[in-house]
Amino acid sequence: MPSPTGHAARLVLAVLLCALATTPVAAAVTGPASHPGGAAWTARPAAGGSGTGGRPYFYLEGPPGTVLQDRLSVTNPGRSPLTVRLSGADGAGGKGTNGTGRWLRTAATEVTVPARTRADVPFTLTVPAGATPGDHSGAIVVRGGDRSVDVRVRLRVGGPTLAALTVEDVTVSGRAIRYTLVNRGNTALAPRIAVRADGVFGTLLRREARTLPVRVRPGERVRLTESWRDVPALDAATVRLRVTAAGGARGEATARAVFVPWAPLTAGALPVLAAAGAGGYALRRRRTGERRPDDDERPPGRSPGDRQHSGNRHLAKAGAES
Repeated sequence: MPSPTGHAARLVLAVLLCALATTPVAAAVTGPASHPGGAAWTARPAAGGSGTGGRPYFYLEGPPGTVLQDRLSVTNPGRSPLTVRLSGADGAGGKGTNGTGRWLRTAATEVTVPARTRADVPFTLTVPAGATPGDHSGAIVVRGGDRSVDVRVRLRVGGPTLAALTVEDVTVSGRAIRYTLVNRGNTALAPRIAVRADGVFGTLLRREARTLPVRVRPGERVRLTESWRDVPALDAATVRLRVTAAGGARGEATARAVFVPWAPLTAGALPVLAAAGAGGYALRRRRTGERRPDDDERPPGRSPGDRQHSGNRHLAKAGAES
């Protein structure tokens, strides 16, 4: 049996579909919809009740089990009709990990917009009864001609929220500190970061907490880089990163780095190694030249003592015969 939420969603869509309207656009805007040099079609949230001002994205809010609604405006300034196809996606461009694409339903999946006309397409967003409280993201994808436009949708589901943020995978490479921020809660966060590096003889780097120009969605991992131009030439450093965000979210991680001027050391070591090699070769040649010639003529298995004893025997025999 269909759920009450499903009945409500279908009823709302039916009403909104009847309200699908087109509005002429000023004739002063001319040119083909998607040809270079002409005015391109646009897709954005419909203007508010006053008809003035534009929204950069949709923002919807409600508790689990509710049906939310809004309108998407598609404007065709060209001279010929424009047909667009509409679909929902998780996250901006379908890349989110905690998205709302499967909860979106447009009043029509394909809309033809006459020339120099704007069409307002209603849509609903049904928040499941078991949706996790906090921030969710999605998009309405509009495809027409050779273009595709993602209109972002931000959803705040009512209920208890959890702010949790960790910093991971900290590495030091060259003149950069690289790290990953992970949102392990259910609300979008604007993180702040403080950086400090301590060496053997004192502090090498210290940056007070500042807000990063990123917004980390629930479940999202963001790889970032912190520049470090004045790295030491020779030292062993401990780098510490501390991140915080609204709601009591905080995290900390460290990494160790050893700085060694390999190029100067290598350049200085080469002459030393060359001199040591030359000295060893000369010593070996000298020892080879000092060996006695009779050592090389000694028969195998006989020592110098054997030759001495043999000579004595010959001398003794000669003396007996004289």
